[in-house]
Amino acid sequence: MEGETSWVNNCFENPTRDIGEFDSFSEHSDEGNKEVNAISVDLILPDDLLERILACLPIASIFRAGCVCKRWHEIVSSRRFLWNFSPVLPQKPWYFMFTSSDEPVGYAFDPILRKWFGIDLPYIQKSNWFIASSCGLVSFMDNDSRSELYVCNPITKRCRKLQEPPGLKVYDYSALAISVNRISHGYTISIVKSKLGSGNFFQSDLSIHIYDSETRMWVTSCTEVMTGWRGGDESVICGGVLYFLIYSAGGGATETRHGLIRYNLSNRSSHGLLIRSFIKVPCPLTCGRLMNLNEKLVMVGGIGKQDRPDIIKGIGIWVLNGKDWQEIARMPHKFFQGFGEFDEVFASSGTNNHIYIQSYGAPALLVFDINQKQWKWSQKCPVSKRFPLQLFTGFCFEPRLDMAP
Repeated sequence: MEGETSWVNNCFENPTRDIGEFDSFSEHSDEGNKEVNAISVDLILPDDLLERILACLPIASIFRAGCVCKRWHEIVSSRRFLWNFSPVLPQKPWYFMFTSSDEPVGYAFDPILRKWFGIDLPYIQKSNWFIASSCGLVSFMDNDSRSELYVCNPITKRCRKLQEPPGLKVYDYSALAISVNRISHGYTISIVKSKLGSGNFFQSDLSIHIYDSETRMWVTSCTEVMTGWRGGDESVICGGVLYFLIYSAGGGATETRHGLIRYNLSNRSSHGLLIRSFIKVPCPLTCGRLMNLNEKLVMVGGIGKQDRPDIIKGIGIWVLNGKDWQEIARMPHKFFQGFGEFDEVFASSGTNNHIYIQSYGAPALLVFDINQKQWKWSQKCPVSKRFPLQLFTGFCFEPRLDMAP
């Protein structure tokens, strides 16, 4: 497609084509055409120094560097390089946009190079799977049986299938979250399951299931019956605390259509969960998207009209301090209009200091930098909308070479 930048496939496999000798650099003096001996930088630099230089490149440039010559390919694909020299410089989060509703195909946006790359996600079969990411690892679970669960590094393609989570085999809603320890590289996965009562739709059975990569075991840490509320599909882990949105089961006021539950994963107490840890949302929301930005809980929400809470009038960003929400930004109207027709629900995810927002109805992608308080459109995604009902969605992740499930 026009504008598409191809990704370097099979970068960690042996190259199948012959690689020519590295072109030497030469310089000429200003005194005519006097010949000088050509010197190969590739021969001068020792491996350890070359590794440090390559590790300073953006992730996409490291992949390209692996195609320069056989020696560079061996360096960037070596285990020592992956674990010891990446990343030297902080990498900004990428955003993967699904461009098909039926197939898990799409493009990843690199905000450093401001380019889109076509990459393949291992094992995922549909774009509507549940997806969560943390520190270079992405967890995804199928939307049908919800029994297939994987953790992978989308850059290196390393992937692990986890055992089926416990709990209810048939349930109505589920929320997936993952948290990676940046020091030990171990990770925790949580799944919040919710099932509406068969005889009373104002009640729902809610359970929380936790997976520890060190023990490779699931633990059901909480089961509770909620009245007037149900679980949903939005959750995140920040600082050892699981946060997930709950939704009114009907009959409540407009300002209580959404609520937030805070659950300490270290306590794992199931008594009085809703009463003790319920947090109100800052205003009537059409939808809410939770994310971990530097161990701070941030919510991007569609602001509903006071008299018509199902109609979106703007988008706000809040950070949670204790039980209080602090609004840190509101999307300027010109960017809100730039999406065209904007539904009351939309896709949004973020990490570190970047937040991505996109409408399900178009491939336009908006980036918000929290530190600089700056809104900016991404480069145009190399795909166009082919038919009116075509949908787009996506998620963001940290591009890292040193993380493995």
